[in-house]
Amino acid sequence: MRIGIQFEHSGDFAAAVDRLVEFEKAGVDSVSVPEAYSFDAVSQLGYLAARTTSAELSSGILQLYARTPALTAATAAGLDMVSGGRFALGVGASGPQVVEGFHGVPYDAPLGRTRELVEICRQVWRREPLVHEGTHFRIPLPADRGTGLGKPLKLIDHPVRPRIPITIAAIGPRNVALAAEVAEGWEPIFFHPERAERAWGAALAEGRSKRDPRLGPLQIAVWAPLAVTDDPGPVRDLHRPVLARYIGGMGSRGRNFYNDLAARFGYEDAAREIQDLFLNGRRDAATAAVPDDLVDAVSLIGSAGHLAERIAALAAAGVTTVRVKPMARGHRARLADVEVLRGLT
Repeated sequence: MRIGIQFEHSGDFAAAVDRLVEFEKAGVDSVSVPEAYSFDAVSQLGYLAARTTSAELSSGILQLYARTPALTAATAAGLDMVSGGRFALGVGASGPQVVEGFHGVPYDAPLGRTRELVEICRQVWRREPLVHEGTHFRIPLPADRGTGLGKPLKLIDHPVRPRIPITIAAIGPRNVALAAEVAEGWEPIFFHPERAERAWGAALAEGRSKRDPRLGPLQIAVWAPLAVTDDPGPVRDLHRPVLARYIGGMGSRGRNFYNDLAARFGYEDAAREIQDLFLNGRRDAATAAVPDDLVDAVSLIGSAGHLAERIAALAAAGVTTVRVKPMARGHRARLADVEVLRGLT
């Protein structure tokens, strides 16, 4: 199993990059840079390409509503070029809070837009004249929607690779089925290995039944906080508010993808309680309502022996990369935890 890490910095970007270089030396195979509604991921990825030597670099994620498909493709090709063929394009629909609240565009047809984005990216990387007659994207733009002067263009430069790996972040059944059908990789959030089949088994089977064999086996990358400790309680409590925020507050009462996922994992009552408390302003109570076993299931927190069991469970569920967030106090302790995990995978 590959070990990834999510690049994070709080103010001192240069120091965070220095630490990342040490994580790479400690055995980290991939680095993911988030975007959300903070600084863009692309400029950071370009800088990391110059400071790293072997780790795969990925966007985690580029929101498909924030850029045109052609720009997304050209950006991915540029990052693949400056990194020497080490880039993987992570894309996702995000959610209406960010898409409409920050980007100011309608959150519509995420499945159809994702499918067409993948098709357009691969066409650009093959350096074909770009012609796409889709439901959501028409390239070139037809005369009745523009000047009529557009013509099919192909990428001027030759990409390092004609097919850059694409990972789709998805947790809803239809999005997961799409990822399993068209992408090299799938990236869910809050992955419960013992209940993954319950939440996503049918969707994965549906997508894989339509999958082009040339894509190879579906790669699955999951995110988890990491701490090697014989006293997991305090670290568990550091992660509990994250789960409460997503399950309780990332969306409205009737449209929260993460709350839906917790329910599909079998935590219907807890998910409802967490959301009620969070939306009523009782965030501490919402955090306390997150079940211990849910925190433990989606984390790598505990003794080395416990982590070995969790890694085995992830592998049995098909996970190929675990992206960790080291939680120990101090950089040296975090490096040591990554090295322990490296020895277990």
